[in-house]
Amino acid sequence: MSLKFTHAIVTRLSESLCGAGDFDVQLAKKQHEAYVSLLREIGLDVIELPPDDSLPESVFVENTAVICNGVALIAKSKNPIRQREADSMKIILKKELDIPVVEMPYPNAVLDGGDVLFTGREFFVGLSERTNEEGARAVATTFPEYPCTPIKISGHKPLKYYVTLAGPDVLAVTTSESSQQILKRMEREASFAYQTLTLPEEHAANMLYINGTLIHRSPGEISQSHKIIKEKVDIPSRNIDISEFSKFSSGLTSCCLLLRRWKSIRSL
Repeated sequence: MSLKFTHAIVTRLSESLCGAGDFDVQLAKKQHEAYVSLLREIGLDVIELPPDDSLPESVFVENTAVICNGVALIAKSKNPIRQREADSMKIILKKELDIPVVEMPYPNAVLDGGDVLFTGREFFVGLSERTNEEGARAVATTFPEYPCTPIKISGHKPLKYYVTLAGPDVLAVTTSESSQQILKRMEREASFAYQTLTLPEEHAANMLYINGTLIHRSPGEISQSHKIIKEKVDIPSRNIDISEFSKFSSGLTSCCLLLRRWKSIRSL
């Protein structure tokens, strides 16, 4: 399984990220800072990019690229602003970090990194409002060493909102109808067999499994699911409160790009 990571790329949260109602940007920034600290605590070298006030959602770097085996496929968005984020990340990956990049090989493709789940054995690509069949084909073409299966998504969120990796060959899902439908499709099409960790709160499924440690939301956010995780997960786990900045995202996976590097990466 190719799931050993050495680095994480993050972008600091911009003051321009704001929303309706009681969104607290300062609290969101503090939560994001704690998130970055946690990535460092579990052993990753974290490359922090500065905030860009002209790209308020640029903190959610997951959408910009798919990185595997030292190669980055640059995503393609129908949203011009989100596409600028991908274009900026392409420059960082190629010129600053010396990571080979592949630009979208199909002109009609759209692809969001949040719709791409890599299990270490194969890719699943969610077909959603942000990703189409050509986008899934681009993943298959870029990483031909792994099976790649497109999966239709019933809900309005990215694939990794509904299902993520919760350990070696373990998929985290929830009891929601959308999550269960996606799981059934994945089980029918998968090239390998997986166990499942089923949780009652829909937003609990989005987790980060990094180098033997499972990162999930705090007990205050997923009280019922937290108990199940503690009972059923036998690998080291950490939890973190992302209640504020996750109002704009699918959750924990959205704020980092994980990669493995053998050569050193200079600080930005």
